[in-house]
Amino acid sequence: MAEFSVLMSIYIKEKPEYVRSCFQSLLDQTVKADEWVVVEDGPLTEEMYALLDQYQKELPGLIHRVPLSKNQGLGLALRAGVPECKYDLIARMDTDDIARKDRFEKQLSMFEKNPQLDICGSDIDEFEDTPDNIVAKRTVPSTHDEIVKYQKRRDAFNHMTVMFKKEAVLSAGNYESCPLMEDTYLWARMLKNGAHGMNINEPLVFARIGHDMFERRGGWSYFKKYRAGKKQVRKTGFISRWDYLYTVGIQFIVALVPGKLRGFIFKKLLHR
Repeated sequence: MAEFSVLMSIYIKEKPEYVRSCFQSLLDQTVKADEWVVVEDGPLTEEMYALLDQYQKELPGLIHRVPLSKNQGLGLALRAGVPECKYDLIARMDTDDIARKDRFEKQLSMFEKNPQLDICGSDIDEFEDTPDNIVAKRTVPSTHDEIVKYQKRRDAFNHMTVMFKKEAVLSAGNYESCPLMEDTYLWARMLKNGAHGMNINEPLVFARIGHDMFERRGGWSYFKKYRAGKKQVRKTGFISRWDYLYTVGIQFIVALVPGKLRGFIFKKLLHR
């Protein structure tokens, strides 16, 4: 199968035990990555530096670290990481999530079957505390035409599941800073640029949900960041004015309802 890189970003608030679980899931893959590119998004804790040093020592030649002098946020961290990847195929991974053992094998198979494919993602199972405690699922459309239509209003890819072609990302302008939606902004530009996408309708990643996640996704300040990010997406021309107004209107309601109700909406209505 084709050689590929895994692209990850770590910042100071990451928990080392979560990173260990993530790294172990990468080592347990039926088809293992040829390179891990780890962007250090600003200074980290001593414990995290020690963990990364340990893995570099135990896995010589596998981990390529990209240190940034200050925290820049996920979009700009990944922007720095993409050109550092050696291989044309890049798998994204969040360092607090866990990949299913056959994730990379299944995605590589799709790229082999379809040379025109540029982005391949999957569904996710969302969990609290341990992967055995699944509290929600997020399914996404599978075919390219469905993805283009779906992306107008909601993300058609689960960001932590995607494997994409480096050339397709760079030709669309690479990641850029965009409040709350670095991936949304990238998908819009890639699809508008002619990139071809698909999703595997299986949960190939177990995505960690913090107990306070739904609280963070509420309030006036969160809504203003969301609206600003959506304006950037609107400027690409990928979505219409009506798509923009519809999604911002829905987010306004969701952001301002009480936290417990917001959690119910995400788990039972938006993610299922």
